[in-house]
Amino acid sequence: MRNPLSLLKHSYLLPLFVLLGCCGNALPGKAQTTTTTAAASPLVIGETFTLESKVLGETRRLNVYLPPGYTESKTERMPVLYMPDGGMNEDFLHMAGLVQVSVGNGTMRPFILVGIANTERRRDMTGPTDVAEDRKIAPRVGGSAAFRRFIRTELMPAVRTRYRTTDETAVVGESLAGLFVVETLLLEPDLFSTYVAIDPSLWWNNRYLAGQSAKLLQNQPSRFAQKSIYLTTSSQGDLEAARQLDAALQASADRTKLRSYYEPLPTETHATIYHPAALRAFRLLFKPPAQK
Repeated sequence: MRNPLSLLKHSYLLPLFVLLGCCGNALPGKAQTTTTTAAASPLVIGETFTLESKVLGETRRLNVYLPPGYTESKTERMPVLYMPDGGMNEDFLHMAGLVQVSVGNGTMRPFILVGIANTERRRDMTGPTDVAEDRKIAPRVGGSAAFRRFIRTELMPAVRTRYRTTDETAVVGESLAGLFVVETLLLEPDLFSTYVAIDPSLWWNNRYLAGQSAKLLQNQPSRFAQKSIYLTTSSQGDLEAARQLDAALQASADRTKLRSYYEPLPTETHATIYHPAALRAFRLLFKPPAQK
C-alpha cells in the first residue's frame, strides 16, 4: 500500500487532502470542537559541552550520558566508555539507550558514556595509507594519531575534571571507527582498558593492521596485559582480515595476557550490526560481578 503522504506528490489531489485532513470537523453533521495544545518542553537525556582543541585546531562537541546511579549519588565514581561517531545525528542516541537499558536490567555495569561528535570523520578515524584509492575517500585522511593525542591530552583530562571517574576506560566504534579502535589497541594499548571493534574497516591501507598485527603484538607484549578486545564482523565485513587479526591475537595471548573475543555475526549487515554487536559486547565485557 502506498503511504498516504505520497499523494502530496500529485498536485491534483492536494485540495482533497487539505479538505479532509484540515477541515474534517466542518463536514455536515459534525459538531465544531476546539482543542488546546500544551506547550512542549525539552526532552533531556544527558549533557553536552564543547572543548577547544589545540591539538586539532578546532572546537569539538562532546555528548555525555550519566547513568541514574551517578546522578543519584554525590560520591560514586564510574568508568568511562568513549565513542567516536558520538554526535546526536550519529550513534550517540542509540548507544545511550543501550547503556541505559543494559544498566537498568542488570546485564552491564554502569558507565559514563562520552560521545565525540565528528568534524572530519574520515580524517580522524584513519591512519596513513599508501593506497591511492584510500586517499580518495576524503580531502584529508591519516589523522588518527592526532585524534588519539586529542583524546589522551585534552578530552580525558576534561572528563576527569568534570565527572567522578575511575581509572577504567573503554572505547567502542564501528566501521572506520572500528578501524580506529583496532589501530589504537595495536599502537597505543595503554589508552583504554577495553576495546570494542564492530565490523572494522580493516581493508584500509591494503589490510596493513591485520598484516602487521602479529609483529605489533610481539613489541613489548606487557603493554597489552589485562586489556580486552571484542571483535566482530558482519556478512559484509572483511572476514579474511578479521580472521588474520584474530589468529594473531589468539597466538599472542600467552605472552600478552590480552583477552580477545572474535564473534562473527553473519546474519547482520554493515548497516545493522552496530546495536546487536554492542549489546553482546557489553554483556560479555562489562558484566556485573556475581552476587554473593
